[in-house]
Amino acid sequence: MNSQNNRRNFIKKTAIASAGISLLPHLTYGMSNDKQQKLRVGLIGVGLRGTNHLNNLLNRSDVTITAICDIDSRRIKIANDIFNKKEVKSPKVFGKNDYDYRNLLDLKDVDAVIISTPWLWHTRMSVDSMKAGKYTGVEVSAANTLEECWDLVNVHEETGSHLMILENVNYRRDIMAVLNMVKQNVFGELVHFRCGYQHDLRFVKLNDGKTAYGKGVEFGEKGISESVWRTQHSVSRNADVYPTHGVGPMATMCNVNRGNRFSSITSNATKGIGLHDYIVKNGGKDHPNAKVKFKQGDVITSTIETTNGETIIVTHDCNLPRPYSLGFRVQGSNGLWEVDGNRIYIEGQSDPHRWDKADDWLTKYDHPLWKKYGEHALGAGHGGMDFFVINAFVESAKRNIAPPLDVYDAAAWSSITPLSEVSIENNGEPQNFPDFTRGNWIKRKPYNWMKDKF
Repeated sequence: MNSQNNRRNFIKKTAIASAGISLLPHLTYGMSNDKQQKLRVGLIGVGLRGTNHLNNLLNRSDVTITAICDIDSRRIKIANDIFNKKEVKSPKVFGKNDYDYRNLLDLKDVDAVIISTPWLWHTRMSVDSMKAGKYTGVEVSAANTLEECWDLVNVHEETGSHLMILENVNYRRDIMAVLNMVKQNVFGELVHFRCGYQHDLRFVKLNDGKTAYGKGVEFGEKGISESVWRTQHSVSRNADVYPTHGVGPMATMCNVNRGNRFSSITSNATKGIGLHDYIVKNGGKDHPNAKVKFKQGDVITSTIETTNGETIIVTHDCNLPRPYSLGFRVQGSNGLWEVDGNRIYIEGQSDPHRWDKADDWLTKYDHPLWKKYGEHALGAGHGGMDFFVINAFVESAKRNIAPPLDVYDAAAWSSITPLSEVSIENNGEPQNFPDFTRGNWIKRKPYNWMKDKF
């Protein structure tokens, strides 16, 4: 009861404070001088991603980190060293066992929680966090099964606690510039999108303590960092297990869950030889892991249809040698932009049948958030977009309002994984998306990315 009263008082106070902030926009983005209204944050998971969030939060004047949790004592030490280096009071520490995070959620001095743990823990931790009345941020993807997607939505609706999916690529500078162009109708009526996660992660999925991020071929108990848990998904699932970096920005541009929605998906997978080849080349054909059968196809291609008639092609390609690319393409009745090749074509403004370099266009339509706060994003990680995604989380949590990337986005984007898995199992048979908004997508208004402060 005391915990709930504490939460209600926090919400009341931040609601009053936010009224003043809305009139004084220069006080946003962690620049408020009201030291009494700091958002108290707990971090569940302080691995590589969680430590990035930790550093960005410590750079803000409107946040205090009151608790951290990780079952890896080495990561706790690294986190505490960061607090000591910045001469900040050390937080309460949890991590005695897999469920010690629930003791963190019981704390009265935690208003908001950021979850940066292995994927299989995302939903259960998010559900527990929302039930505890915490404003919840969860790393991508938010869920692994359709049941988990519904768990997120149902608990949000039952408790009123908000959840934000921390998809940082939505805040990438070129993405936000293209979003600005979309909102100003530069591409005309939107028709088609392409995106994906095309990133050689063999060195992440197959690793060991001796070679670090080099040519290791171990995973599971013998692995380090993400190879401890991430590789098992490639062993067990033939699915697009990491869709949100690509589909998140595209879904935002075509207003999914806000006047539009995903309707169906078809998926196909190639054979899976990439990780096996990597093991043989770096560990030898007699290495025990050379006998592992990887279920996941090396290249998985999904085509999503929306109710408004657009198509989105999503590619997952992480087990073969290749340069990094999210493969973005945004196409409408008046032209298109493609990230690969840094090129754009706008009818009536580009020379007929000739690409323009995208740089001048992206500079011209640079998003107002990046123009105004880009300098604060320097060094935040991933080209600055990590600053903006954390900023959106903090500013939303301070006001206790629905975040820009909400629970319905988390469910819809994450559902691509289980739906692609079923489609692949059935030779590309179309799968229908659940309507996680229960029909409310028809009347939900698009988020105002051009005017809202975050």
